[in-house]
Amino acid sequence: MRRALAAAALAVAWCAAQAPKPGIETHLSRGAKLMQDQLIEAAAAEFEQALKIDPSEARARFQYAVCLLMLGRNDEARREFEQTRKQAGESPYITYYLGRLDLLAGDFDSAVKKLRSVADDPPFPDTAFHLGVAYLSLGDTAEGTRWLERAARLTPGEYRVHYRLARAYSASGRTEEASREYALYTRYRNEQKETEKQARACTEALRTQPAAAHEVCYRMFDPNDPEKLTLLGQLLGDAGAYADALEPLGKAVQLDPNSYEAWHNLGLTFFRLQRYQEARAPLEKAAALRPELYGPVVLLGATLYMLGDDDAAIPVLERAHQLNPGDAQTAAVLEKLRAAKRQKK
Repeated sequence: MRRALAAAALAVAWCAAQAPKPGIETHLSRGAKLMQDQLIEAAAAEFEQALKIDPSEARARFQYAVCLLMLGRNDEARREFEQTRKQAGESPYITYYLGRLDLLAGDFDSAVKKLRSVADDPPFPDTAFHLGVAYLSLGDTAEGTRWLERAARLTPGEYRVHYRLARAYSASGRTEEASREYALYTRYRNEQKETEKQARACTEALRTQPAAAHEVCYRMFDPNDPEKLTLLGQLLGDAGAYADALEPLGKAVQLDPNSYEAWHNLGLTFFRLQRYQEARAPLEKAAALRPELYGPVVLLGATLYMLGDDDAAIPVLERAHQLNPGDAQTAAVLEKLRAAKRQKK
């Protein structure tokens, strides 16, 4: 019974769902998976279906708005983000996306105002990049360069940052620095294209040639690149090759101890292998890095429950319930634990 209830709690985590629940949760789970696979139009359709079931579902509306932005339907995306803000309140994530929409619409003053308001504690790593572009678009080369330099430190392998920074240096007459950044832009752009090619080959091999997939996928294995290692672990995990996913994910968290994605996927993989004691620490780290996300919190709660540590599970599941009060399965597990605790007194 304990295992069945924990599995039910896990099912509602967007990134960790194994068997989606009926109705809204089914569409949310499908939509999240489709976004991960870069099938954005299909993902948007799933979130739209969730909204037809319950127009007040803020999670679905937010994800739908993100899809619309990715599809270039910017006016519709703005309406959905603003509606989400009315439903769920102010959020740095919504402010970030509205700032990006202002930047795309040419309203650079508004873009700077919004993005600057969240840049000190950025909701996404590329906040500094978009803020730098907004300042440059206003003609403020000094501030634009400063924020792009910060973006280069935060996301050194992002080729877009180096391209924009090269242009900023060039405009300021800093020829030598511009040449350096153009070279980095070319290098990282080519590396990303190669990574995408390898990822497609790995996914196809896992789908059609499981016996040969290990050799194909491990062409992506770079012991010095935590992002590639995390991606490799995700691909292997999505295909059910959980044991194989542990090595790249373990190396990824060593190289980048502040990577939520690496810690979450490592914990999720241990959970899928039913190695709950080993799952606990990575999931605690993931939940600490992104406490606002429902997925890692509910997964941590399920792990603690499976370990029989009910006293530790209760506050974690209470937090999960606060993040998603509409999830009946988590509420049921939580009430069961509370009842058991009352009986012990």
